[in-house]
Amino acid sequence: MRKGILPPGSLNAGGRREMSVSDVRTWSRELRAEYMRPAGAEALVCATCNFKGGVAKTTTTMALAQGLSLRGHRVLAIDCDPQGSFTTLFGVVPEIVDAETTTILPLCLGDQDSIEYAIQPTYWNGIDLVPATPALYSAEFALPGRQRNEAGKGFQFWNVLHYGIEKARQEYDIILIDTPPSLSYVTINAMMAADGLLMPLPPSNLDFASSVQFWGLFHELGKELTQLGRTKEYAFVDVLLSKVDMKGGGGATEEVRKWIASAYGDSVLPITIPKTAAADAASAEFGSVYDMRPSTSTAHRTTIKRALDAYEQLVETVEQQIIGAWARQVQPLQLQEAA
Repeated sequence: MRKGILPPGSLNAGGRREMSVSDVRTWSRELRAEYMRPAGAEALVCATCNFKGGVAKTTTTMALAQGLSLRGHRVLAIDCDPQGSFTTLFGVVPEIVDAETTTILPLCLGDQDSIEYAIQPTYWNGIDLVPATPALYSAEFALPGRQRNEAGKGFQFWNVLHYGIEKARQEYDIILIDTPPSLSYVTINAMMAADGLLMPLPPSNLDFASSVQFWGLFHELGKELTQLGRTKEYAFVDVLLSKVDMKGGGGATEEVRKWIASAYGDSVLPITIPKTAAADAASAEFGSVYDMRPSTSTAHRTTIKRALDAYEQLVETVEQQIIGAWARQVQPLQLQEAA
């Protein structure tokens, strides 16, 4: 440990040492160097997706971004949902975002071919943002229109974001994409640009039925794209139990959890994100549990810790999957060097 080089933090009024997010990230990159993106690898892209709203898709993506950044990774967060909830959690009002300069819309319209123009810094060190705004809805008309008019030029509506983040893959370690609650043209772009998929899924019958429809439609889309010569493999596809009532959800919840396990098998993560008042309060204050400070209330501290522990398990699991994907990326280069 290089004393005097790493940031020492500062002492608070109670005599406890505190560190900023920037300080923590510096320490993480030093002490966890073997977990950082290796030379020759590029950013892993993870898209969070679900047919339905209200499943904790955006709050999960936010917590994942913050947790990964605290582990030393440089994160680019892309909001593809015109509702702009992900953007709002970063303290940016979607309605005042300029869609022509700071969203993915110019990519979809063909006015830009690389995402750098839209990247904005955020209040959280280590996370940059491409915001969203309600004007992004027009992408749902622009993309099929371009496919109709530019197909002869080799245009592929599903690859716009994939090509648009090529340079960003070299600058960031992880790119997280929050998608609209639908299998829209923009969602398809996000899923085709991604290396991994994450679906938060509450254990309710309606949410489960919706998830089955979502994957069924995506499977059909995949078959159509395969006929066009486009194949796709993912480093990981995760189903995350979210908004789980830990106070005893009853037999119905347990039965649905069995359905989910039966339908998705090993894709279901061994992690449960609890439905807590702390998480709801964090969202109401435009943040996640990583932004909250425990109060003097023991019950409040316990609630925050339970939610934070669950998200830390998720961050750990996703990070390990990303590290494995990086290893597979650099393996051919290592074999060439060995030869």
